[in-house]
Amino acid sequence: MKALKGSIYEVEVFKREGFVRKRCIKCGRYFWTLNSDQELCGDQPCVEYGFIGNPPKAKRFDKREFREAFLKFFKENGHSVIRRYPVVARWREDVYFVGASIYDFQPWVTSGVVPPPANPLVISQPSIRFTDIENVGRTGRHLTGFEMMAHHAFNIGGKYVYWNNETVEYCFRFYKEVVQVNPEELTFIEDLWSGGGNAGEDFEVLIRGGEVATLVFMHYETDESGALKPIDNMIVDTGYGLERNVWIFSGKPNIYEAVYGDLIEKLRVKSGVERIDERVLLEVSKIAGILSAKGGGLNDVWSRIVAKTGLTLDEVEKILKPYELIYKLVDYSYALAWILGDGVVASNTGAGYLARLLIRRCLRAIDELKLEVEIGWIVGQHLKSLSVDFPELLEAEDKIMEMLELEAKRYRESISKALNVAMRVVRDAKKPELKLEDLIVLYDSHGLPPDILREKLSPIGIKVEVPQEFYSLVAKMHEKPTLGKTDEAELKLRREVEGLPKTRRIYYEEADVGKFKSKVLKVLDEWVVLDSTAFYPTSGGQLHDTGVLKSINGEAKVVDVRDVNGVIVHKIEGVKPVEGDYVECEVDMDRRRSLARHHTATHIILGAARRVLGPHVWQSGSEKTVEKARLDITHYKGLTLKEVEEIEVLANRVVMENRPVKCFFTPR
Repeated sequence: MKALKGSIYEVEVFKREGFVRKRCIKCGRYFWTLNSDQELCGDQPCVEYGFIGNPPKAKRFDKREFREAFLKFFKENGHSVIRRYPVVARWREDVYFVGASIYDFQPWVTSGVVPPPANPLVISQPSIRFTDIENVGRTGRHLTGFEMMAHHAFNIGGKYVYWNNETVEYCFRFYKEVVQVNPEELTFIEDLWSGGGNAGEDFEVLIRGGEVATLVFMHYETDESGALKPIDNMIVDTGYGLERNVWIFSGKPNIYEAVYGDLIEKLRVKSGVERIDERVLLEVSKIAGILSAKGGGLNDVWSRIVAKTGLTLDEVEKILKPYELIYKLVDYSYALAWILGDGVVASNTGAGYLARLLIRRCLRAIDELKLEVEIGWIVGQHLKSLSVDFPELLEAEDKIMEMLELEAKRYRESISKALNVAMRVVRDAKKPELKLEDLIVLYDSHGLPPDILREKLSPIGIKVEVPQEFYSLVAKMHEKPTLGKTDEAELKLRREVEGLPKTRRIYYEEADVGKFKSKVLKVLDEWVVLDSTAFYPTSGGQLHDTGVLKSINGEAKVVDVRDVNGVIVHKIEGVKPVEGDYVECEVDMDRRRSLARHHTATHIILGAARRVLGPHVWQSGSEKTVEKARLDITHYKGLTLKEVEEIEVLANRVVMENRPVKCFFTPR
């Protein structure tokens, strides 16, 4: 592995091409440019967008063409093109959705546990982010669903691929040679990035105020306090927003017009919204580039728009509100095409909650626009467009349409009950107002949008104050799984086994071995560590083995087995063995076989359910004991008796065929 020398920001291409390092006179950040007279970093809020209505001279691409040009360039430069991952991050416990391409490789590849699918590689990864949901439609730049193009290099396990010099060189060449933009348009801002437990120095790459790429040199871990800890692995993590690039080089007023122009026009016509004067939209978009819905920024920006356009505040709102709704509608429905297409079912928990939030936001926008179209039609437009490059999204189209129709019906029913439900809350509180916590409960439990509550209750004297960032707050509460805190006993075990060798796992070598002899490495109160074991620890959805451990001192029952960072620990009841002695062990194989049968049965039933109900069906929970097993699945409505019978018949057919069960490892 090459050692880090000098500043990570001082790269060879800057020296060769004559870039100079400057400090922004507004924000104080350092940046690199070919323009020695440049005083500002080029990022918001230091500057307004300079590309709107005035795009840089470059080759013109649509969305598909830009993606293909990016992948082709990196393929020609030694990178393997890999297919996109699902937007649902089922391989991770800390997030529901993929928010960038690096999510595909965290934590298994980035930690060095498994090798990357290729090295180096290039990908265009569909991504979902709820952090800016309130800004969508207002700022002109924020999206919930988007594609993150990226090239990655994994300098892991002593293998050096490339690092900062090559990464910046590739970026420079891509924009100069492929996009054919003048290199003097490029600004590289020095910064530090962190996410997913990793961090590293980075460059934000800008053209006329628009960020076209982020180049991260990941070589730290972060703890809960945010402190940086250097690690051996050096990972190149880049991100080139596909939609953002298309927008910047089109010069369109905002990202929605650049990417979804045709669909926006269809919805505008169907809703009877007057076409906005593009000159007004251009001025608005330049200013709105610095807008965030958080804090008091919105009112300030509206005031600036009024001053710049000569319109009144009411006129600005009348012009922009319908367009904001249309922009929200095209973005949220695009994200839904990916989310539902990759198998998420709308529900009140987990990823399903966030899908339902988007569905209901779309339905509310449809109502406000008085659109005579169904949400399924809008999502269907995106599915058809995406299916050219991602045909798998159409596999569940019928089920998606059925789900959306059912969700719309549930939403209408909840709205019809809004007044009665809200009045009960007001009566119970004995105050003529609804506070934020009331609004959150009413939304989570009954699906009641706070603006509708305000609309219905304000005229009868009930105070309803809706925070501007309400949906961002709600999304943040649900955007990540709630991970149980590690108890003190588990933390103590981790500390005590630190430094011990990883346990040899006999059950992976010979699954039917029930009796074995092993050496006692350590005795920790009621826990015993052996050098090898056939006792299976609780993991992979199956309960631990039990059995007996016999030593020269006597006999003990094994009542629990756990995997603690690769060291298998056995909880015993009875006579403790002596460290360094050998013990005779026996696994309760009848118990294991019963658990294994129930485990296999849940897989068979899940497979049958997917055949009968559709590919959107996934396991959402299970319980497998010696006596019985339970399987929870994702589906958008209750099963009919006919569907239950079909699943039962198909599952029993598989059992009666006596198919062999093959055990093998698959790559992560």
